[in-house]
Amino acid sequence: MKKKPDIVAVGGGPCGSFSAMTAAKLGAEVVVCEEHEEIGAPNHCSGHLNIASLQRLGLHIPRGAIENEIRGAVFHSPSGKEFVLRCRAPVTYVVDRELFDKHLADLAIKSGVHYLLKSRVKSLLLDSGSVKGVALEGSGERLETNVVIDAQGCSSTLLKKTGLKGLKSSMIVRGIQAEVDGVEGIDEEMVEMYLGRKVAPGFFAWIIPTKNAQAKVGLATMTGDPRKYLQKFMEKHPVASEKLKKSRVTSLSLHPIPLRGPLPKTYSNGFLVVGDAASQVKPTTGGGVIFGLTCSRVAGEVAYEAVKNRDFSETFLSRYQSRWKRLVGFDLSAMLRLRRMLNSLSDARTDGLLDLAGRLGIDRVLEKVGDLDFQGRSLIPIIRYPGTLVVLLYFMFSWLTSSGKN
Repeated sequence: MKKKPDIVAVGGGPCGSFSAMTAAKLGAEVVVCEEHEEIGAPNHCSGHLNIASLQRLGLHIPRGAIENEIRGAVFHSPSGKEFVLRCRAPVTYVVDRELFDKHLADLAIKSGVHYLLKSRVKSLLLDSGSVKGVALEGSGERLETNVVIDAQGCSSTLLKKTGLKGLKSSMIVRGIQAEVDGVEGIDEEMVEMYLGRKVAPGFFAWIIPTKNAQAKVGLATMTGDPRKYLQKFMEKHPVASEKLKKSRVTSLSLHPIPLRGPLPKTYSNGFLVVGDAASQVKPTTGGGVIFGLTCSRVAGEVAYEAVKNRDFSETFLSRYQSRWKRLVGFDLSAMLRLRRMLNSLSDARTDGLLDLAGRLGIDRVLEKVGDLDFQGRSLIPIIRYPGTLVVLLYFMFSWLTSSGKN
C-alpha cells in the first residue's frame, strides 16, 4: 500500500467495498476504513435482494450466503384482506448480510483494496475547502488521500464538514428487526407485508422467511417507539400473532432508514457520498443495497477518473451525480411520490386499493412487466393495461381526497 492512497472509502459495508473494488480494478490504490473489528457485523438489514438486479451488477452470491429464495409477496391490508403476488420462478434472495458483506470485501481485497479494521474516521482533513484525507479516532493517525468516498451509512457526520446538506430527522424512519425461530403457518417462498397506520405508521411490517421455521420479522415507523410497535405486532396482530405465537427472538437490531429521497448534492472538492449516507434508498420499501451498489460503482469509476486526470475539483467530481441520476434518479423520484401518496391514504383507502387490485388481477400484470427495484420505470409499461390504469386512477383519487383533508 502507498503511504498516500489514491482513494479512501469510509465504511466497509456493501457501498464502501463496491466503490473501492470498482476503483481498484481500474488501477487506483484504495483503502477502506471500517470502524468495527470485522466486516458485516453488526448486521442491521433484512438482506432481501432482487436476483435480476444482482445479476445486472455482475454479482454472483455464494450459495452459502443465500438463506432463502422468494417467489412473491402476500400483502395484508389493515382490515385483513390479502393481495398475493406470486411468480413462477424465484425473484429475490434472502441473504445472510454478514456473509454478503464479507463476500464483497473479499472481492475488493482480491482487486487490491486494503482494509483498515477497527479504524473509525472521526473527521476529514480539509485544506481551503477541499478534502485531503481523514483523521482516525484513537490512534490520531492522519491518512492523506486525493478522494474520500463517504459510505458510512445513515450518518451525516463527515459530509456536513464539507458544507453539504446532510440527512434531516424528518427524512428518517426508525426500523427494527428481530430474527426468530418457531414460526408457523407461513409459506417459505413468500414474504409477508402488513399495512396499516396502527401497525407501522408511515411504513409497514414484514415477515421474511428463511428456512426451517425461521424468519426475519420487522417494521419501521415515522412516529413512536419501534420496539413497542414490534411487540404489539408480534403479540396482538390478528394474523401475524398466530404465526409468531410460538416463536422465539434470537437477535434484535434497530436501524434508521432514510426515506425522503436522495440528498440534493452528493459531491464536493475531493469528496463523494454514496448509499444510505446519500439517502440513495428506495422510498417505497426502504431497500438501499441495490441502488447503493449502483451508485457506488459510479463513485468508484469517477474517483478513478479523477485520479487519472489529477483533477479532484468539485467541477470534475460533479459527473458522479450526473451519472447516478441518469441511472436511478427517475425511479427514486417516482418512488418518493408513491411513498407520499401511500402515507396520505387512510386505512380504509388502503383496504380499497388492495381489494380493487386483487379483483382486477393486477398481480398477473406486475408479474409480467414489474421490476422490484426500478419501480418508477415499471409504471410506464404497466399503465397500458386497463385494470392497472383503474387502480392507478383510484390511487390518485384517494390521494387527492385524502390530501384535501389535511
